[in-house]
Amino acid sequence: MKDIREQLRGMAKVYGVKLTERQAEQFQIYMEMLVEWNEKINLTSITDPDQVVEKHFLDSLTLLEACPPKEGARVADVGTGAGFPGLALKIARPDIALTLLDGVNKKLNFLGEVCQALGLKAERVHKRAEEAGRDRSMRESFDLVTGRAVAALNVLSEYCLPLVKMKGYFAAMKGPGAAAELAEAQRALEILGGGAIQCKQTELPTAGERNIIVVRKLGFTPKEYPRHGGTISKHPL
Repeated sequence: MKDIREQLRGMAKVYGVKLTERQAEQFQIYMEMLVEWNEKINLTSITDPDQVVEKHFLDSLTLLEACPPKEGARVADVGTGAGFPGLALKIARPDIALTLLDGVNKKLNFLGEVCQALGLKAERVHKRAEEAGRDRSMRESFDLVTGRAVAALNVLSEYCLPLVKMKGYFAAMKGPGAAAELAEAQRALEILGGGAIQCKQTELPTAGERNIIVVRKLGFTPKEYPRHGGTISKHPL
């Protein structure tokens, strides 16, 4: 397997993220386990080492520049899948208290094995996002909630904003077309308590435009949200 350590350190530095040798080694192990496990369960369509570095690791790390969590922040990654961006953030910022949320237990089992191999701790929660948003122990308790490649923004906001504490942040990781999604999601963001909104654009070396929509929560989410089951995606706010 290709050694990506120095490549990743050099690329991350361009985006304001300095990785130690130990952190680069953790990413190396993560990549090797991702490729190995992907032969058994469907984690990602991207397995080429150079593509993993850019489209998974580097893409995830751009969040640290766009919306850096405070020291010791509680961070939730909704629909984490193979751990992006959540586990990548935890490697770079081991101080954060990370919750990895997914409805597919096999993926959480993979992430548990990766965390053990890397010597990191993260809470893994096997729930659908709308179930978590109605769970009193999780609702409005996170400093930062993020989602990547999960759903359109008007849907993703109903999954994520109920989990964000007052004055915390929701960060949606998007590709091109983020402005159109944001326009469609304005009503949802307003209803769910979203306040100040910024769209931060960056460019990945070969993958091109990436956008991170950062929403500060300035109002409590009404108790009727999130709604149940398929209602959120079938009838977006």
